[in-house]
Amino acid sequence: MMVQSMYSQDVPVKEIRGKIVADSVAVDRINIVNLTTEKATISDGNGFFTIPAKEGDVLVFTAVNLEGLRKKIEKQDLEQTLLLVKMNPKSIVLREVIVNDNSISAESLRIIPYGQKKYTPAQRKMYTATSGGGIDGLLNTISGRKAMLKKEMIVEKKEQLLARFANFFEDKYYVETLKIPQEYILGFQYYCVDDVEFAAALTTKNKWKAMFLISKLAQNYNEIIALETK
Repeated sequence: MMVQSMYSQDVPVKEIRGKIVADSVAVDRINIVNLTTEKATISDGNGFFTIPAKEGDVLVFTAVNLEGLRKKIEKQDLEQTLLLVKMNPKSIVLREVIVNDNSISAESLRIIPYGQKKYTPAQRKMYTATSGGGIDGLLNTISGRKAMLKKEMIVEKKEQLLARFANFFEDKYYVETLKIPQEYILGFQYYCVDDVEFAAALTTKNKWKAMFLISKLAQNYNEIIALETK
């Protein structure tokens, strides 16, 4: 084990330059993650990318319109000037799988039955205001309480998404990979959770889809920043 550990420390790390190709499918904004070092990057409009890696590292390539690909870096890969990676268009729709969700809930403890409706604090207030019907429901409508509670539910939902978003990426990923200025990170997060498709990815904890969508959102947001700072 000591010999293996010393060997792994001596393996040189190299900045690999590669190009992704796929038949009749766009290869820009492909997510590339080094599972060994947890470094990540995104391919440009022509499919080119660079990422630090060493022999034995595993690179994962993902995109919504392409089948995922895992590649173990071999010695000959490090010796090439350009690493060519071929990906295939998706031909089937895969069922989404969520992993690493080991949270303990009232359902898992059998306190309540599985599938029972759960309400957030804002949803409980709305249910109380609307379930009674008759004169109570009419008074709540006239007083504007229903409209106020609907707004509260929207704000609560965004706060929940932002809290989940904060655990997805580090600030370094925003600044170095997405090119979002440090002072604009929070504003960019609000911008992302307003996107319906991205919000759905956060809700289902689909990090790979979120990584795919966030690259396009970052491009749009940087354009907005550029216009505002002119």
